[in-house]
Amino acid sequence: MPQTEAPGTEVSPRTRLRWWTELPLILLVYGCYSAGRLLARGDVSSAVDHGLAILRIEKSLHLNAEHPLNRLFTREAWLGVPADFWYASLHYLVTPVILVWLFRKRTQFYSAARTWLMTSTFIGLIGFTLLPTCPPRLLTSGHGFVDTMAQYSSYGWWGGEASAPRGMGGMTNQYAAMPSLHVGWALWCGVMLWRHGGTRITKALGIAYPLLTAIVVMGTANHYFLDAVAGVAVMGAGLLLAPYGMRVADLVRVRLASRTPVVAAHSGGAGSPIVSGGCQTSAGERIPRQREERLGSTAEPDASSTDAGDGAPAAAR
Repeated sequence: MPQTEAPGTEVSPRTRLRWWTELPLILLVYGCYSAGRLLARGDVSSAVDHGLAILRIEKSLHLNAEHPLNRLFTREAWLGVPADFWYASLHYLVTPVILVWLFRKRTQFYSAARTWLMTSTFIGLIGFTLLPTCPPRLLTSGHGFVDTMAQYSSYGWWGGEASAPRGMGGMTNQYAAMPSLHVGWALWCGVMLWRHGGTRITKALGIAYPLLTAIVVMGTANHYFLDAVAGVAVMGAGLLLAPYGMRVADLVRVRLASRTPVVAAHSGGAGSPIVSGGCQTSAGERIPRQREERLGSTAEPDASSTDAGDGAPAAAR
């Protein structure tokens, strides 16, 4: 026997997702992300100071993993070149692919996952604005770092200005290093693969992808270790704040949905209170055929055709 909802049970306000509404939303957030990186250009000298301060903190805590990884990637081209391709491309390919996969195959988890990613991205933009940071590769050679993107630029489409294509370096902010959203987005992808992949291979990829991305961003001298840690922290903050964003979105949907029956009532549609269900009639409503018979009859109205208590014919009212 089919189950029915109990009276008074609230129906979830979330509506069915449509790709033509989700795609503009994703593009809008990515546009804000790109524009925010450009607008968050800080003073170069302060960005260098922030980078050196991070390096000093890491050395005092014995967390300086960037130097050995960068020396390895610089010395071994078979590691450095794939790492540069990894840094320049997967950040912009894997994340949207997983978003599309969630939208099509794991729809019930998509809204929460998308909200988490967007919230964390906006938090990262605040970090870029408040703490412009010079990445290790832009420090002077005396600090011991080599820009592998510049060293192996002949292998790919990038030049000496981060992962931007040659001649388009002005379209990226090279001091938007803290936090590392390369690591943050990779962590989000890893969590999605681990939780919703369903196979051992996807779970293994969910672990490997963020770990390898963290190694890549340090080995290519694009980020410090603490940048990667900050990227993880940003995703944690976004995870905590995402439910509040979902609630706000649901309230907006409920407000919009509550106006729909009013419009239907005024338009005389199926939601109009004038029309009753089935073949029943509302108070004061007459069946057309019955009305015609009464108009064509010369007989005096009987008691059943008068209103109780006033004696006036119903047709006259």
